[in-house]
Amino acid sequence: MGSLLIVSFSRLEQDARVRRQVTFLSSEHRTTTAAYGPGVPEAEEHIQLPLPPSAGWRRKLRFYSESALLRLRAYRLLYWTDPTVRAARRALRGRSFDRAIANDIEAVPLALSLVGDARVHADLHEFYPGLHDDNPRWVKLRQPYLEWLIRAYATRAASATTVGEGVRAAYQPFGFPLEIVTNAPAGRALEPTPVHEPIRLVHAGGAMPGRRIELMMKAAATTRTDLTFTLYLTSSSPAYLTQLSALAAELGPRIRVEPAVASTELLDLLNDYDVGIHLLPPTVTNQALALPNKFFDFVQARLGVIVGPTPGMASLVTEHSLGAVTDGFTVDDIVAVLDDLTPAKIAGWKDAAATAADELSAERQMPVWAAAVDRLAR
Repeated sequence: MGSLLIVSFSRLEQDARVRRQVTFLSSEHRTTTAAYGPGVPEAEEHIQLPLPPSAGWRRKLRFYSESALLRLRAYRLLYWTDPTVRAARRALRGRSFDRAIANDIEAVPLALSLVGDARVHADLHEFYPGLHDDNPRWVKLRQPYLEWLIRAYATRAASATTVGEGVRAAYQPFGFPLEIVTNAPAGRALEPTPVHEPIRLVHAGGAMPGRRIELMMKAAATTRTDLTFTLYLTSSSPAYLTQLSALAAELGPRIRVEPAVASTELLDLLNDYDVGIHLLPPTVTNQALALPNKFFDFVQARLGVIVGPTPGMASLVTEHSLGAVTDGFTVDDIVAVLDDLTPAKIAGWKDAAATAADELSAERQMPVWAAAVDRLAR
């Protein structure tokens, strides 16, 4: 068994995609993870990366130096002087690995420097030039830096994957091939539950302002269909989460905001609901291309699925008859679909999810990573 480094500037217990990598590949490789926070039991070894300073004079100094380096387009210096990168290099100094998977663009240069171009697989979770392209200042300063990281480093990796066809198409102008590994969880032998009365609508994910979660809440409070709507939200933006909790109290008892649950518990929790809903207004390019974890979580939990006209999600809902696609992202668009819900319709959607669950599971996706890692430096 060769040694494999899986590096990610994230917390493994909160990063379902990276954890799936670790779980699947550890049976064939001596796996070491390098990430923030604690490790996971599937890996042979974990190297805990130091968190960057979030306040104080060091953070302020870095902010001003970053701004200057971005304006000067001194991108190489910007990357290698980043406190996060420098701390990771120190933590990994003197270590030797046969192969590496770099998760997200920020980890790719680091992995290349550790094991060499021919031994790195880059897993690009997002379309990074489209992360915040609704912000003109970000587009002017940060977008060119991310494009440079892709051209200078991601194109050097021996192989690369991303999360869906839309993101792969967006990367096409950069001129390097990517395979697709969707964000599907491992398959679960769950059965669809009978449709409840009132209908149980659910959403689970991060509380981020750009996702406009309040639109789904207002629609659920407005519809004439007898339903409840429960949201399990992580505090990605504490201020926004506070606003949503206050809105739920204002909208009435059918809307509830609850704390997020561990990913290991999520599918069993969701299975006791009827319909998962996720509308992601295309406020930035990356959201327009999204095919997120929660979509596949809903399928594995045997729920009906309601999404907006985001191409990646909408195409799968239509292909597998999993639920409904709204005409747009407004409250009225969502209400129009909710008003049309019936127990019989939802029961059909849940049965369709059960039929599609195997095809849309991690087990159908993981062989792509296994083959890519096997090819590294062969």
